[in-house]
Amino acid sequence: MTGPRQRLPRLAVTLGDPAGVGPELCLRLLAAAEQGRFSDCLPIIYGSAAVLRRVADAVAIPFTAPVLTDPAAASTPAVYDCAPVDAAGVLPGQVSAAAGAAAYRACITAISEAVAGAVDAIVTCPLNKEALHAAGHHYPGHTELFAERLEASRSCMLQYADDIACSFVTTHVGYADVPALLTAARIGEVLDLTDEALLRIRGQRPRLLVCGLNPHAGEHGLFGNHEEETVIAPAIVEARARGLDVTGPVPGDTAFTPQARQRYDAVVCMYHDQGHIPVKMIAFDRAVNITLGLSVPRTSVDHGTAFDIAWQGIADPGSLFQAVHLAARLAPMRG
Repeated sequence: MTGPRQRLPRLAVTLGDPAGVGPELCLRLLAAAEQGRFSDCLPIIYGSAAVLRRVADAVAIPFTAPVLTDPAAASTPAVYDCAPVDAAGVLPGQVSAAAGAAAYRACITAISEAVAGAVDAIVTCPLNKEALHAAGHHYPGHTELFAERLEASRSCMLQYADDIACSFVTTHVGYADVPALLTAARIGEVLDLTDEALLRIRGQRPRLLVCGLNPHAGEHGLFGNHEEETVIAPAIVEARARGLDVTGPVPGDTAFTPQARQRYDAVVCMYHDQGHIPVKMIAFDRAVNITLGLSVPRTSVDHGTAFDIAWQGIADPGSLFQAVHLAARLAPMRG
């Protein structure tokens, strides 16, 4: 992004599942913001102030940010109390429909505010899919919820850190369902979205590497059902014709070597664990989850609710901090 920004971007940061590490991460974000560590944006926490107060007492983090009933009134880092839940009834590390409902409410409120122009981008803390489903909201995760609510005609997930980045053709589906979901058109969408995103983030056209589906990228038809030859390779040819710098398909077990990560800017993966495993091995506390194709920038931490360490004061806020900084970079400039 170039040119002077007229005002700081306003970011809606959703609390996530109240029973997870989201509340602690948000408290650490507010504390860091009050110390001047986020001079590039104005973060506003969307969630339950009562839960934040309870977690602040549990982990001994001061909670001094103002609590608002109207996010437009925020002039400093603040909390928008928009997802009521019985804080006394929330048990750390426990799945509950009430917590799932609160996480959902924070998300859809943030989306509504973003559509109305009240905030410039959204950052999400992790929700629990089981709790979300228990509350009656049957989404595989944030990506699908945001894509539906923002009526995105195309979208995909990008996991991003400065030294590793990968996008996904499929995400939260069973392995047995992946081959039928791979089409040249869908792979082309992901290639285009990844190219556009990296061009905006890094300021130059990225070099993209595409994974095959099968071991050894199919070994010329020896493994799988010729997905590489009939689906993935044609999508790459079409992308090159559109001017993209694309290489592949290559075996997934060589796509993330140090040499490959130096040569290429992002890897396009066919399924969830093909990319999530190397990203979390290399950049667990730094990677950011970005939903591409939305009308509103949305970033997220690259980890789950971590119920096993919830409300214990030991959650690492590194991924959230990176997600906030990246959302500030992606936010549209406002006068």
